[in-house]
Amino acid sequence: MMHPTPHARQPLCLLPGLLCDRALWAHQIENLSDIADCTVADLTRADSMGALAEAVLAHAPDRFALAGLSMGGYVAFEILRRAPERVTRLCLVDTSARPDTLEQRQRREAMLKLARIGKFRGMSPRLLSTQVHPDHVAVPEIGGVVLAMTERVGRDAFCRQQAAILSRPDSRPGLDAISVPTLVIVGADDAQTTPDRSHEIAERVPGAALHILPRCGHLAPLEQPERVTALMREWLGAGTTR
Repeated sequence: MMHPTPHARQPLCLLPGLLCDRALWAHQIENLSDIADCTVADLTRADSMGALAEAVLAHAPDRFALAGLSMGGYVAFEILRRAPERVTRLCLVDTSARPDTLEQRQRREAMLKLARIGKFRGMSPRLLSTQVHPDHVAVPEIGGVVLAMTERVGRDAFCRQQAAILSRPDSRPGLDAISVPTLVIVGADDAQTTPDRSHEIAERVPGAALHILPRCGHLAPLEQPERVTALMREWLGAGTTR
């Protein structure tokens, strides 16, 4: 009797946000392991989007699915500019295709200046409340994880990441050229990259699917892990025969 050949797991490259690491994607890594071979890129070692993108491409398989949160989304756009033929599908979480506004640049430059003179203390509970939904600040599996991530990533990487973010280009002109299955996810209460930024991406990328998650701030994979994982499972199957 002939048995159907099981589908190979897809390579999936996960790009963390500012001051985040592998822990951001822990639920997805564990619960998509049957269909995805997940790797988490290290976005701490370069101070430009170009260098970050080249480092990801140097370590990635020939073709791979790509998911990025916030700064990880900015890197994903740079990867698409450099090697669109290598990306099989795209997931953008709590991110924006726009460059910083003047106010955002000034705030980022002020934080960078403080960090460079030694006043970096990771993420304070007060700052945490601008990142996650108020209900999640005191939840150890969310707020506690975020605080621990920021300590692990540390000041020097924070400075490099902020410099890269400040120098990023406007990614909106390339949105209509994206031709792979694209999933856009944003927290309804995201104060950092507000839902209108995700609406803009989804409207411009042909065929993109947009999902706005309730009771969720800027870190959807941590704040609504089951929902994000379910959406990513569906996305990983888009356009394939099961």
